[in-house]
Amino acid sequence: MNIKSRFRKPESVVWTHFTRHGDAIFLSLMREVRIGVLSVATLAVACPDSAAAIMAFSQPSAPTDDDEELTLTLDDAEVVGTLAPLPADKAVRLVQVINRQDIEASSANSVNDLLKLAAGVDVRQRGGFGIQTDIGVNGGTEDQLTVLLNGVNISNPHTGHLTVDLPVSVDDIERIEVIEGGASRVYGCQAFAGAINIVTRTEAVSNLGTHLQGGSYGTFGANAFLALKNTHLNQRLSGGYARSDGGTSNDDFNKGNAYWNGKFRSEHFDATWQAGLSTMNYGANTFYGTGSDSQYEQDRRYLLSARVEYRSKGQGARGKEQGTRGVMHVPVQLYWNRSLDHYVWRRANPQAYQNFHQTNVYGASANAYTTWALGKTAIGLEYRRENILSTRLGKEIPAVDQHKYKVPGHDEHYQYKDGRSNLSLYLEHDILLENLTLSVGMLANHNTSVEGGMHLYPGIDLAWRPNNAWKFFVSFNKSLRTPTYTDIYYNGPGLKGNLRLKPEKSTDWHLGASYTGTFYRLQAKGFYRHGTDMIDWVKYANADYYETANSDIDNIGAEALATIDFARVQGENSLLQRLTLGYCYNYKYRVHQEQDANYVSRMTFLRHKLVASLNLRIVSRLSAQWDFSLKNRSGEFDNAQTGLPQSFGTYATLDLKVQWTAPLYSLYVQANNFANHQYYDFANVLQPGLWLMAGIKVRLN
Repeated sequence: MNIKSRFRKPESVVWTHFTRHGDAIFLSLMREVRIGVLSVATLAVACPDSAAAIMAFSQPSAPTDDDEELTLTLDDAEVVGTLAPLPADKAVRLVQVINRQDIEASSANSVNDLLKLAAGVDVRQRGGFGIQTDIGVNGGTEDQLTVLLNGVNISNPHTGHLTVDLPVSVDDIERIEVIEGGASRVYGCQAFAGAINIVTRTEAVSNLGTHLQGGSYGTFGANAFLALKNTHLNQRLSGGYARSDGGTSNDDFNKGNAYWNGKFRSEHFDATWQAGLSTMNYGANTFYGTGSDSQYEQDRRYLLSARVEYRSKGQGARGKEQGTRGVMHVPVQLYWNRSLDHYVWRRANPQAYQNFHQTNVYGASANAYTTWALGKTAIGLEYRRENILSTRLGKEIPAVDQHKYKVPGHDEHYQYKDGRSNLSLYLEHDILLENLTLSVGMLANHNTSVEGGMHLYPGIDLAWRPNNAWKFFVSFNKSLRTPTYTDIYYNGPGLKGNLRLKPEKSTDWHLGASYTGTFYRLQAKGFYRHGTDMIDWVKYANADYYETANSDIDNIGAEALATIDFARVQGENSLLQRLTLGYCYNYKYRVHQEQDANYVSRMTFLRHKLVASLNLRIVSRLSAQWDFSLKNRSGEFDNAQTGLPQSFGTYATLDLKVQWTAPLYSLYVQANNFANHQYYDFANVLQPGLWLMAGIKVRLN
């Protein structure tokens, strides 16, 4: 099937082959597509109904002056947010998508930098290049978020601080999908405030490429990839290294990653797999307290997963769902990941105070879904085991057995351990009508660390599309989060865990609408989260330390997004190409404030966030993008330098990237924190000022 499309001279679209799939029009685009002058409006953050266009272009191309034809391979037009994949135009959840074109245009040096583009995501970095970052969604904390790599849950039960230590670089990522609001009935009990799914790249042809960059503070980085593709098999191997002296005191780092993913396709079976390794060594400044400004940390992560999906032959049906009804999809998945953490209080004297932690998480899941006369039905079962070995966290190992638990690479032994098992049963049914989609689901969950046996967490999502422009949606979901091992067991300078902690529980409501015009898109939503037994670090009267405690805390907020595609109006050669704007408001409050007056809380949250991205075409292949972020964070801290209380207040950053893009290479220069603004994301951790970088990317095909 060939389609020829030119903006200046529209032509008829003719399909000469149809696939046996319910979404035949969408899936026919998996064949070769030849596009003349490519001008595609994309969003830094997108509504579900726009995700088809955003997720389709797996190899975005820079605009060119000539009329040469480009060959692209398009993916299935399906989105996340439900157990059974739905066509993008039928999706019911708010799924914000950062796609490959957005990634290439931005000045992001890490996944964490990319997520700054999403208005509803709170990114708190302790250093540049993604060195230990906390990420929350819609007022949630880093521990209330599930992070997935190609659908595999890689969240860390030790602490959310380490969840986004990834074995992939920005160059490896195809898109990032942000699911806002409670998502336990789809992604498990830990998807308390939302989920982020990172999807890695596959190449359309066998290929080889490299990326070199360098800049301020002795920063240098190198990445490379090798892709091999034939009729049924597609593999990609990549690796990278980066180092820097750091933009502030004791903020140096070096890190490396290696990653391999593959895909095998046949008539009835699809198989995918991935293996990854990441290593990070960094000066931790005053990350965990002001008593030492020479803290140091080393992190390692290992990851393996494999997935096989079986598809039966369909019975066929007349009408729109021909070839889909009766097809049974049965995906089965296995995964394992290990994290090693070594923390030092004083870098020059590690033995004075140091912690070692090792977490091992493994799991297996089996699902099944099919389409029939009344819609799509899905059922799934998952088992997940979370173990920890530590010199500080867990239940004490008998002294006679501690010799069995040696710390890898050190003359130390773990003295504590713990573990918990989680069993989840998923059930969902989706009703897909012409203008209406209804998704009803339930999670039945049993965790060995939670009393009461099996617990139920229902959810309902509804989307109504009165016409092609408008979309209205509402959702209701209940979620659960078990405490991290740090929440329960930590006992260090000024901090103490709580063995009596209860799991967090929430009820989420989301209500919103989107409108799609010829060259613009608007979206608005409101959300409310009622939280029971929420976990917070508090200091009681006359105490000299903070400890974890349960409180009822509610969260209310609103979000607005807008995108204008100037190229659709003024032509592809216009100076202004694309403008995206986003704003999110959050407010947290304690339900029983009068009962909580006897302690001081460390709770802080991002009250206001405004983001804006402006993409410019300067001349020929030369383009530029400005990324602006304005934040207002609640709360205050005792400034270690002045000895006075200081509020986080309002602060802004401005990033710029200018690049020359050719078919097989690109050159760029970029400036992060262009205005050299001094600000704090964390108490007493000053963020780097102006950071200049330059780089080159080269591909063979």
